Amino acid sequence: MTHHTFTPRRESWLLLTIAGIQFTHILDFMIMMPLGPQFTRLFSISDAQFGLLVSAYTVAAGVSGLAAATYVDRFDRKHLLLTLYALFALATLACGLAPGYGFLMAARVAAGLFGGVLSALAQTIVADVIPFERRGRAMGIVMSSFSVSTVAGVPLGLFMATHLGWQAPFIGIALLSGLLAVGAAVTLPRLNHHLQAINRPSAWRGIGMVLAEPNHQRAFAFSGLLMFTGFTVLPYITIYMQANVGLLPTQIPYIYLCGGVATLFTARLFGRLSDRLGKVQTFTALALSVIAPLLATTLMPQWPLWAVLLVSTALFIFMSGRMIPGMALVTGAATPALRGTFMALNAAVQSTAMGLASFVGGLIISRDAAGLVQHYWVGGLVGACASVASIWMARQMRVHSSSPVAHPAV
Repeated sequence: MTHHTFTPRRESWLLLTIAGIQFTHILDFMIMMPLGPQFTRLFSISDAQFGLLVSAYTVAAGVSGLAAATYVDRFDRKHLLLTLYALFALATLACGLAPGYGFLMAARVAAGLFGGVLSALAQTIVADVIPFERRGRAMGIVMSSFSVSTVAGVPLGLFMATHLGWQAPFIGIALLSGLLAVGAAVTLPRLNHHLQAINRPSAWRGIGMVLAEPNHQRAFAFSGLLMFTGFTVLPYITIYMQANVGLLPTQIPYIYLCGGVATLFTARLFGRLSDRLGKVQTFTALALSVIAPLLATTLMPQWPLWAVLLVSTALFIFMSGRMIPGMALVTGAATPALRGTFMALNAAVQSTAMGLASFVGGLIISRDAAGLVQHYWVGGLVGACASVASIWMARQMRVHSSSPVAHPAV
C-alpha cells in the first residue's frame, strides 16, 4: 500500500515544533553547568558533588531510555511525546522549587527520567518522516535548538539567576514548556503509521532483535563515544574559567552567547554539507577539528576575554557540529521497523555515557590550596581520544538509505 508523505509546509512546522521542544529539554540540562559555582557555594558542595548533580540527570535519562524501549513503538508518537513533555515540565518546576541539595537531586532525577526520552522521540520522528538523503538538513534544523538555547536561553537564564535567584531559570523553562506543549498539540499531526505494521514483534522480542544486530551494537558504541568526547570537560568550563582563567561571573554568559550565535549559522551549514559531501566524511572532519579547541580550553592560562571567546566559540562550533552528521548516521543505522526501540535504547546509551563522562571528569579534577582547578587537561585528553575512536567507529557502521515511514499528506 502506498502512502503520501507530509507536505513541505507541514514538514517544516513539524521540524520547528520538535526544535522548540528540544530547546527546553537542552536548556534544562545546559543551565546546570554555568550555575556550578553558585551551587557549590550555596549548598556547600564539592566539585565532584556538583558533577554528581549533573550526572544524576543523565543517568536517570539513561534508565528511562531503557524502560522506554519496551513501549515507545506501542503508542502514537504524538501522544507519547506530549505526555512525557508535560511530566518533564512538572519535574523542572520542582527543580525551581527545591529547598536544598537533596530535593534538587531528586527533582533532577525526575527531570532526567522524563526528559531523556524526549530526545529519542524527537529523533525517531525525524527519521520516520524525513528521507535519509535530506536528513542532514532536518537534523540541522532540529539541532539548531542547541544554538538557540546557548544564544538566548543560557544568557537569559544566567541573568534571571543573578537577579531573581537560581530557581528562576527552572521555573521559566517549566512555564515555556507548558506553552510549547499546547502548540505541539495543535500543530503536530497523528504519528501512528508505525502501529499499522504487520507482524510487529513483542516489546521484549523487539529489544532482543535490536540488541542482537551487530550494526546496532556499533551504532550504540558510536553514540557513547559522541557523548563521552565532550562531557569530561563541558560541565566544568564555568568553574575552570572563573577559578583559573580569571573570568568574572558577569563575563561567563558571553561564552554561551558567542558560541550559540556561531552555531546558529554553522548548524545549518554542516547539515547541508552532510547531505552533499557525505555524513561520514563531514563527521570525520568535524571530529578531528574539535580536538584542538577541546585541549586548548583545558590548558588555558589567564588570557584576555577575546582570546577565551575565540577558543570557546570554536569548541561550541565543532562540538555541536559533529552531532549533526553523527546523529544522521545513527538514525540511518537503525532497522526502520524497530527504529523507535532502537532510538530509545540509543538515548539510554547516550545519557549513560554523558553521566559517566561527567562523573569521571569530576573525579579527575581537583583544587589546590589556592583554589585553582588541577588536572583539567586530563579530561580534555580523554575527550580527544574518544573523538578519534568515534571516527573509526563511524566508518564501521552501515546505514539504511531507504525511504522513511510514510504518513498521509496533511
